[in-house]
Amino acid sequence: MESDRRLNRWGLTFTPTVINRLRKLAIYGQPQLSLEHQGRAKQYVVRGVESGGANEEVGYYVTFAGESGDALAWLQTLDSLTVNGPHAVVIAPVLTRIEMLRVARTYELCITRHTPVAVEARQRPKLEAEEVFRAKHGYLALELWGKDKELAGCVRPQFFTKSGEEVELPSGFDEAVKAATRGVNCVACSHPHFSRLVAQQQLPAHEEEQEPAMSAPVVSLAQAV
Repeated sequence: MESDRRLNRWGLTFTPTVINRLRKLAIYGQPQLSLEHQGRAKQYVVRGVESGGANEEVGYYVTFAGESGDALAWLQTLDSLTVNGPHAVVIAPVLTRIEMLRVARTYELCITRHTPVAVEARQRPKLEAEEVFRAKHGYLALELWGKDKELAGCVRPQFFTKSGEEVELPSGFDEAVKAATRGVNCVACSHPHFSRLVAQQQLPAHEEEQEPAMSAPVVSLAQAV
Protein backbone atom coordinates (compact mmCIF):
# COMPACT_ATOMS: atom_id res chain seq x y z
CA MET A 1 0.00 0.00 0.00
CA GLU A 2 2.80 2.42 0.84
CA SER A 3 4.44 1.62 -2.49
CA ASP A 4 1.17 2.45 -4.30
CA ARG A 5 0.96 5.80 -2.51
CA ARG A 6 4.51 6.63 -3.50
CA LEU A 7 3.89 5.77 -7.15
CA ASN A 8 0.67 7.75 -7.17
CA ARG A 9 2.54 10.82 -5.97
CA TRP A 10 6.20 10.38 -6.88
CA GLY A 11 7.41 8.25 -9.76
CA LEU A 12 10.98 9.46 -9.45
CA THR A 13 12.56 9.71 -6.02
CA PHE A 14 15.10 12.49 -5.47
CA THR A 15 17.82 13.03 -2.93
CA PRO A 16 17.61 16.18 -0.78
CA THR A 17 20.39 17.66 -2.91
CA VAL A 18 18.33 17.35 -6.09
CA ILE A 19 15.17 18.64 -4.42
CA ASN A 20 16.95 21.67 -3.00
CA ARG A 21 18.60 22.39 -6.34
CA LEU A 22 15.28 22.32 -8.21
CA ARG A 23 13.75 24.63 -5.60
CA LYS A 24 16.67 27.04 -5.79
CA LEU A 25 16.33 27.17 -9.58
CA ALA A 26 12.53 27.57 -9.27
CA ILE A 27 11.74 24.51 -11.43
CA TYR A 28 8.39 23.20 -10.22
CA GLY A 29 7.17 19.97 -11.80
CA GLN A 30 3.97 18.61 -10.25
CA PRO A 31 3.87 14.78 -10.29
CA GLN A 32 0.89 14.64 -7.93
CA LEU A 33 -2.32 13.08 -9.25
CA SER A 34 -5.84 13.24 -7.89
CA LEU A 35 -8.99 11.19 -8.34
CA GLU A 36 -11.98 13.40 -9.17
CA HIS A 37 -15.69 12.65 -9.56
CA GLN A 38 -17.71 14.03 -12.47
CA GLY A 39 -21.28 14.43 -11.22
CA ARG A 40 -22.96 14.83 -14.59
CA ALA A 41 -21.12 11.96 -16.24
CA LYS A 42 -21.30 9.90 -13.03
CA GLN A 43 -17.75 8.69 -13.37
CA TYR A 44 -14.33 9.10 -11.78
CA VAL A 45 -11.41 10.59 -13.67
CA VAL A 46 -7.74 11.15 -12.96
CA ARG A 47 -6.39 14.71 -12.90
CA GLY A 48 -2.79 15.76 -13.50
CA VAL A 49 -0.92 18.96 -14.30
CA GLU A 50 1.65 19.06 -17.09
CA SER A 51 4.45 21.11 -15.60
CA GLY A 52 8.16 21.82 -15.25
CA GLY A 53 10.97 23.25 -17.31
CA ALA A 54 14.69 23.79 -17.29
CA ASN A 55 17.78 25.91 -17.29
CA GLU A 56 21.06 25.00 -18.98
CA GLU A 57 22.19 22.86 -16.05
CA VAL A 58 19.14 20.86 -15.06
CA GLY A 59 15.57 20.16 -16.13
CA TYR A 60 12.54 18.45 -14.62
CA TYR A 61 9.29 17.83 -16.50
CA VAL A 62 6.02 15.97 -15.93
CA THR A 63 3.57 15.24 -18.72
CA PHE A 64 0.68 12.85 -19.24
CA ALA A 65 -0.54 10.48 -21.93
CA GLY A 66 -3.45 8.15 -22.45
CA GLU A 67 -3.39 4.51 -21.45
CA SER A 68 -1.29 3.50 -24.49
CA GLY A 69 0.91 6.59 -24.78
CA ASP A 70 -1.37 8.73 -26.97
CA ALA A 71 -1.45 12.52 -26.61
CA LEU A 72 -4.41 13.95 -24.69
CA ALA A 73 -6.31 17.21 -25.02
CA TRP A 74 -5.78 19.52 -22.11
CA LEU A 75 -8.77 20.80 -20.16
CA GLN A 76 -7.20 24.24 -19.78
CA THR A 77 -3.85 25.94 -19.82
CA LEU A 78 -2.51 27.66 -16.71
CA ASP A 79 -1.08 31.15 -16.97
CA SER A 80 1.51 32.26 -14.45
CA LEU A 81 3.78 35.18 -13.67
CA THR A 82 6.66 32.72 -13.39
CA VAL A 83 8.13 30.09 -15.72
CA ASN A 84 9.12 26.41 -15.30
CA GLY A 85 5.91 25.68 -13.38
CA PRO A 86 2.36 24.46 -14.19
CA HIS A 87 1.32 24.61 -17.86
CA ALA A 88 -1.92 22.67 -18.42
CA VAL A 89 -4.54 20.57 -16.63
CA VAL A 90 -5.16 17.10 -18.10
CA ILE A 91 -8.10 14.88 -17.15
CA ALA A 92 -8.87 11.35 -18.38
CA PRO A 93 -10.37 8.06 -17.13
CA VAL A 94 -6.82 6.67 -17.13
CA LEU A 95 -3.65 8.76 -17.05
CA THR A 96 -0.14 7.62 -17.82
CA ARG A 97 2.44 9.91 -16.25
CA ILE A 98 5.78 10.51 -17.96
CA GLU A 99 8.27 12.02 -15.52
CA MET A 100 11.83 12.98 -16.49
CA LEU A 101 14.85 14.56 -14.83
CA ARG A 102 17.89 15.87 -16.71
CA VAL A 103 21.25 16.79 -15.23
CA ALA A 104 23.39 18.17 -18.07
CA ARG A 105 23.30 15.24 -20.59
CA THR A 106 22.21 12.52 -18.16
CA TYR A 107 18.52 11.58 -17.88
CA GLU A 108 16.24 9.68 -15.55
CA LEU A 109 12.78 8.51 -16.64
CA CYS A 110 9.75 6.96 -14.99
CA ILE A 111 6.43 6.06 -16.65
CA THR A 112 3.50 5.04 -14.46
CA ARG A 113 -0.12 4.32 -15.37
CA HIS A 114 -2.86 5.42 -12.95
CA THR A 115 -6.34 3.90 -13.00
CA PRO A 116 -9.40 4.20 -10.72
CA VAL A 117 -10.22 0.76 -9.36
CA ALA A 118 -13.52 -0.10 -7.66
CA VAL A 119 -13.23 -1.27 -4.08
CA GLU A 120 -16.80 -1.96 -2.95
CA ALA A 121 -20.21 -0.86 -4.11
CA ARG A 122 -21.09 2.76 -3.22
CA GLN A 123 -17.53 3.48 -2.11
CA ARG A 124 -15.03 5.81 -3.67
CA PRO A 125 -12.57 3.83 -5.85
CA LYS A 126 -8.86 3.83 -5.14
CA LEU A 127 -6.25 5.16 -7.55
CA GLU A 128 -4.09 2.23 -8.57
CA ALA A 129 -0.58 2.77 -9.95
CA GLU A 130 1.29 0.48 -12.34
CA GLU A 131 4.92 1.01 -13.20
CA VAL A 132 5.33 0.85 -16.98
CA PHE A 133 9.00 1.85 -17.32
CA ARG A 134 11.81 3.05 -15.09
CA ALA A 135 15.41 3.77 -16.01
CA LYS A 136 18.24 6.05 -14.95
CA HIS A 137 21.60 7.16 -16.32
CA GLY A 138 20.16 7.66 -19.79
CA TYR A 139 22.36 9.63 -22.16
CA LEU A 140 21.84 12.16 -24.94
CA ALA A 141 24.91 13.98 -26.24
CA LEU A 142 22.98 16.84 -27.84
CA GLU A 143 22.66 20.23 -26.14
CA LEU A 144 18.92 20.64 -26.71
CA TRP A 145 18.87 23.65 -24.40
CA GLY A 146 21.45 25.41 -26.60
CA LYS A 147 23.17 24.82 -29.93
CA ASP A 148 21.07 21.74 -30.81
CA LYS A 149 17.66 23.10 -29.77
CA GLU A 150 16.26 22.79 -33.31
CA LEU A 151 16.23 19.02 -32.71
CA ALA A 152 14.12 19.29 -29.55
CA GLY A 153 11.02 17.14 -29.86
CA CYS A 154 12.67 14.83 -32.40
CA VAL A 155 15.10 12.94 -30.17
CA ARG A 156 15.23 11.26 -26.78
CA PRO A 157 17.92 9.80 -24.52
CA GLN A 158 19.02 6.19 -24.73
CA PHE A 159 18.94 3.93 -21.70
CA PHE A 160 21.22 0.94 -21.19
CA THR A 161 21.54 -2.14 -19.00
CA LYS A 162 24.66 -2.58 -16.89
CA SER A 163 26.02 -4.80 -19.66
CA GLY A 164 25.64 -2.03 -22.25
CA GLU A 165 22.50 -3.26 -24.06
CA GLU A 166 19.93 -0.63 -24.96
CA VAL A 167 16.66 -0.76 -23.03
CA GLU A 168 13.68 -0.28 -25.33
CA LEU A 169 10.78 1.95 -24.39
CA PRO A 170 7.30 0.44 -24.10
CA SER A 171 5.49 0.41 -27.44
CA GLY A 172 3.58 3.61 -28.16
CA PHE A 173 5.49 5.89 -25.79
CA ASP A 174 8.24 7.16 -28.06
CA GLU A 175 6.54 10.48 -28.86
CA ALA A 176 5.57 11.11 -25.25
CA VAL A 177 9.17 10.58 -24.12
CA LYS A 178 10.45 12.87 -26.90
CA ALA A 179 8.05 15.54 -25.63
CA ALA A 180 9.26 15.08 -22.05
CA THR A 181 12.84 15.32 -23.34
CA ARG A 182 11.96 18.63 -24.94
CA GLY A 183 10.40 19.75 -21.67
CA VAL A 184 13.51 19.06 -19.57
CA ASN A 185 15.51 21.12 -22.08
CA CYS A 186 13.04 24.00 -22.39
CA VAL A 187 14.73 26.96 -20.67
CA ALA A 188 12.21 29.25 -18.96
CA CYS A 189 9.36 26.98 -20.10
CA SER A 190 5.89 28.52 -20.23
CA HIS A 191 3.80 26.09 -22.31
CA PRO A 192 2.86 22.39 -22.52
CA HIS A 193 4.83 20.11 -24.83
CA PHE A 194 2.61 17.03 -25.18
CA SER A 195 -1.00 17.76 -24.23
CA ARG A 196 -2.95 19.43 -27.02
CA LEU A 197 -5.67 22.01 -27.60
CA VAL A 198 -9.07 20.43 -28.34
CA ALA A 199 -9.92 20.83 -32.02
CA GLN A 200 -12.54 23.53 -32.45
CA GLN A 201 -15.85 22.52 -33.97
CA GLN A 202 -16.30 23.58 -37.55
CA LEU A 203 -19.37 25.42 -38.80
CA PRO A 204 -21.98 23.35 -40.65
CA ALA A 205 -21.18 23.01 -44.33
CA HIS A 206 -24.09 25.22 -45.48
CA GLU A 207 -22.98 28.09 -43.21
CA GLU A 208 -19.43 27.91 -44.57
CA GLU A 209 -20.75 28.03 -48.14
CA GLN A 210 -23.02 31.01 -47.47
CA GLU A 211 -20.30 33.20 -45.97
CA PRO A 212 -16.97 32.25 -47.55
CA ALA A 213 -15.57 35.76 -47.14
CA MET A 214 -16.05 35.61 -43.36
CA SER A 215 -14.35 32.26 -42.90
CA ALA A 216 -10.75 32.08 -41.76
CA PRO A 217 -8.30 29.36 -40.78
CA VAL A 218 -8.57 28.30 -37.15
CA VAL A 219 -5.38 29.29 -35.35
CA SER A 220 -4.33 27.04 -32.49
CA LEU A 221 -3.50 28.82 -29.25
CA ALA A 222 -1.25 25.93 -28.23
CA GLN A 223 2.48 26.24 -28.87
CA ALA A 224 3.78 24.08 -31.69
CA VAL A 225 5.82 21.15 -30.54
